[in-house]
Amino acid sequence: MKRAMRKKEKEITDAAELEQIIKQARVCRLGFVDGNEPYVVPVYFGYEDNAFYFHCAPEGRKIDLIKKNNQICVEVEADVQVINAEKPCGWSTKYRSVIGVGRAHILENEEDKIRGLTALMRQFGDKEPDIEFEKADRAAVVRIDIEHIAGKKSGY
Repeated sequence: MKRAMRKKEKEITDAAELEQIIKQARVCRLGFVDGNEPYVVPVYFGYEDNAFYFHCAPEGRKIDLIKKNNQICVEVEADVQVINAEKPCGWSTKYRSVIGVGRAHILENEEDKIRGLTALMRQFGDKEPDIEFEKADRAAVVRIDIEHIAGKKSGY
């Protein structure tokens, strides 16, 4: 369900700007549903073709939660700067951020896992990473297919 942004002047609707923020970010935060409790964790990630990728241990809380409910929220930000003022109540923040909602899928086949790990390595500047599947097979690789994405900026 898409919610309307309250401050329209801060909304980012340009797809190229949204992608630029994602490409500039180094860490994303994933929001999981754990029964009645939210669970948020920062991860290194890759982004390609409207999908986020991350890797983790093949067992653990993230994998368990995806198997129970694969709906995930993703958040990244770039260009964050605290703007000081004389009084703390006058402080502000300059930022650009993206939030997406989608479905997580634990990748099983070699080609999909390598594609996800390649996207992750490219996020950090490695244009043609050399990924050995024997090593890649030890990790779980997850793709989050984004269903809705929105951006917001302040101070730009």
